[in-house]
Amino acid sequence: MDKVETLLKEQQLKDQFDNLEKHTQWGIEFVEKYAKFVKERSEIETNYAKQIRNLSKKYQPKKNSREEEESKYSFCRAFLTTLNELNDYAGQHEVIAENLTSQIIVELSRYLQELKTERKSHFHDGRKAQQYIESSWKQMESCKRKFERDCKEAERAQQYFEKMDADINVTKADVEKARQQAQMRHQMASDSKNDYSSYLQKFNQEQNEHYYTIIPNIFQKLQDMEEKRIERIGVCMKTFADVDRQVLPIVGKCLDGMTTAAESIEPKTDSKQVVESYKSGFEPPGDVEFEDYGQAMKRTASETSLSNSRESKEKPAGKSKGKLWPFIKNKNKLSLKLITLNSHVRNLIEGSGPEDFSHLPPEQRRKKLQGKIDELNKDIQKEMDQRDALTKMKDVYIKNPQMGDPASVDPRLTEIGQNIEKLRFEVQKFEGWLAEVEERMPSKSDTHRRSGLYETQNNTTVSNSCAQDRERPLSSPDGSYTEEQNSETQVKANTDPNLTSSTPEFDDEFDDEETLPTIGTCKALYPFEGHNEGTISVAEGELLYVIEDDKGDGWTRVRRNEDEEGYVPTSYIEVFLETNAKGAMTYI
Repeated sequence: MDKVETLLKEQQLKDQFDNLEKHTQWGIEFVEKYAKFVKERSEIETNYAKQIRNLSKKYQPKKNSREEEESKYSFCRAFLTTLNELNDYAGQHEVIAENLTSQIIVELSRYLQELKTERKSHFHDGRKAQQYIESSWKQMESCKRKFERDCKEAERAQQYFEKMDADINVTKADVEKARQQAQMRHQMASDSKNDYSSYLQKFNQEQNEHYYTIIPNIFQKLQDMEEKRIERIGVCMKTFADVDRQVLPIVGKCLDGMTTAAESIEPKTDSKQVVESYKSGFEPPGDVEFEDYGQAMKRTASETSLSNSRESKEKPAGKSKGKLWPFIKNKNKLSLKLITLNSHVRNLIEGSGPEDFSHLPPEQRRKKLQGKIDELNKDIQKEMDQRDALTKMKDVYIKNPQMGDPASVDPRLTEIGQNIEKLRFEVQKFEGWLAEVEERMPSKSDTHRRSGLYETQNNTTVSNSCAQDRERPLSSPDGSYTEEQNSETQVKANTDPNLTSSTPEFDDEFDDEETLPTIGTCKALYPFEGHNEGTISVAEGELLYVIEDDKGDGWTRVRRNEDEEGYVPTSYIEVFLETNAKGAMTYI
């Protein structure tokens, strides 16, 4: 009976191990399935963000003249803002994909390896314990069968001895031999009994330890492992939701930006922009006079009648070929014609036409010429800034030959000088056309108009040299020209490149004994190794004192202490100038 119960327990224990093995394997497969699910979600977020970015990029305005035309309308600016916000919105989906990968997929991959290793170890210990108890059981059964066999042999030997002892025909020697054989068998049975008893006691102890200590511990470890697995799945699911929740504030800001952009659209302002863009500047024609054919007299043309247009045709073609009248008199007959603006609009959009924009109406031509003059003035300013920087660099090379050859700068300076002269010639040419347009336009549209050149002259002395050969009087409030010469005459500069260069003298010697005052502080953004004379080495994040601001040559003079000072590249540092310092400003 005990044998049957033991066998049943062994079978039940084996079945439990099989069930646990199947369940834990299913748990691992579930973790792998969830990791695959998160990975696919991450890929979806990445692809979605990529598609959103491509969509935003696709509808971004192209870099052409059409973009400048569109940028002045509020609905175009709102759409551009929407595209930018949509691009930021796509970035948040990329953040979701990155966080899902780093916080869930990578962690689950690492945990799966640990889980498989731990599960394998626990089942290995369980099988080892089961094999050991089965081995002890077999050894105990072997001792039991040996004891049973020895007992039967001893009983048969005893019966044989008694039979021989009762037989009178058997010799005494045979009887003695049978008796010794029976005694030996009894002794063997006694030894087998002792061995069986010892092994049985040992097996019972091992069986008790197996079922009450070893196996429960293994099952407890498997239970703990399973609970940790389930807990880890729960944490990952919570993280899955938190990853989305973390980007919601920024996504909300993106949507708020789109809403704000939509609310900033101003229909009335945009419509006024259209009117301003296509305003021709022509005066409306006068009334058409009545022609009395009943009298043999020539109709007198009124100054306000449209016959003026015919007189204007007799003027030089350069001054009248751009006018578009709503009524055109041809062969002494008046005919009503509709103005077709298709070609005019096409020219505005494509930027085609003569260099002097004579194909445009007066108002549009004036705007184009003024814009071209402003653009050329900016180019002149850039060239002169570059020339000033090269002049300073040449001065540095002259004072410190080890830093470079001064003659290497001369070809570039000559080239820049030639470019400036060409640009000045272009400015004078366009200013002549602009003056011609303004003279022919109605005086009321000239009220308070000033050339962009003179606006630039009031702000910088550099642009003054671009208008040296021409002065145009300002228009008075009532539209008539005044003879008053304002500050533009006083600030006009000589066109000689040697005179227009108003750069401050670069006279800071590196061995200057006088200590310069501190005008601010700076922080090194990148490390810089000052190998050349006059420079100073700085480490990233180091704080220094600024004693001389960048003069346009890309170098800033700093001081570490009373004995260490020199120049560092301005782009390598973040400068904070003091508010009371001359020309103080904060920049990076």
